[in-house]
Amino acid sequence: MLSAVMSTAHTDCVPRRRMNPTMTHVKNAFSSRQNLEVIVQNYNSVLTLSHLYQSSDALLVHENDVIHKICAQLMHMKQISFRDVNQIIAHQLGSVFQPTYTAEGLHYSRNPLGDLMEALVPHPEFKMLGLRNIPQMPENSLAYSTFSWPGLIKHLRQMLIANAKMEEGIDWQVQPPRPGSSIPSSHSTNKLLHFNTSIANLVILRGKDTHSADLGSFRDPSLYTSWLNPQDAFSAWKTPRAFNKYEKSASLVSNSQFLLKPLDNVVQKAWNMFASKAYVHQYTKYGIEEEDFLDSFTALEQVISSYTVL
Repeated sequence: MLSAVMSTAHTDCVPRRRMNPTMTHVKNAFSSRQNLEVIVQNYNSVLTLSHLYQSSDALLVHENDVIHKICAQLMHMKQISFRDVNQIIAHQLGSVFQPTYTAEGLHYSRNPLGDLMEALVPHPEFKMLGLRNIPQMPENSLAYSTFSWPGLIKHLRQMLIANAKMEEGIDWQVQPPRPGSSIPSSHSTNKLLHFNTSIANLVILRGKDTHSADLGSFRDPSLYTSWLNPQDAFSAWKTPRAFNKYEKSASLVSNSQFLLKPLDNVVQKAWNMFASKAYVHQYTKYGIEEEDFLDSFTALEQVISSYTVL
């Protein structure tokens, strides 16, 4: 899940936090390709993510497999390079952090990271953020495409509740529980694999006529966990300025169960290897002991448990 190249990221996180206790620490993490033949990939992911989670105020996670699918299926790229992947990631990050008007709509945000934290991380145990952005298409297709706010918002909301990572292949059958209906158990397989419960969501709209966009569907209480007021769980930023040649574009940053299944898979695979002591010696000779593995497993199992019971 997390790329091995980030495995050294934790070494300076804690000292920097001690030196700057009031600084906001938001890390941008990238998942590794699931089909790569790196035998200790899951170990690296567990060790890295557990340290990052403990030393950060929030983690904004990009899944590499999803980025490659966007390149191939939406952008129609044949030979996908690191530059192509970085352009998609930069586009997504820019769609969030380029200047926008805050909820009050009176001035551009001067502290986007602080505003992001305030909107999306109401509890320090829940700090995993996912990002979706629509539309995404080749530049030469833009001249032949038109977009409406109702259409973009409808697609973005369904991507949220069905945990779809891009517009193509959205499951429109997934719906939030109706008021008064019996809610599946938090440990229900159906709930885990389908409906994506949120803690908090932030929608960013860029382009003309943003004032006319109706975001009421994102304020639906059934989208959110019961312990947070839906009015506090949703925020919207807007700007009439178009972004990256898109006449209208919408982005969603969500603190939800979006990463629950891939994270659980990684931890389970790593634990199965650890239980048989496979390749552990490659870590102990560099000072990473079995206790460090156990601490990392414990930390991530707690994260999984906390998001599961939403």
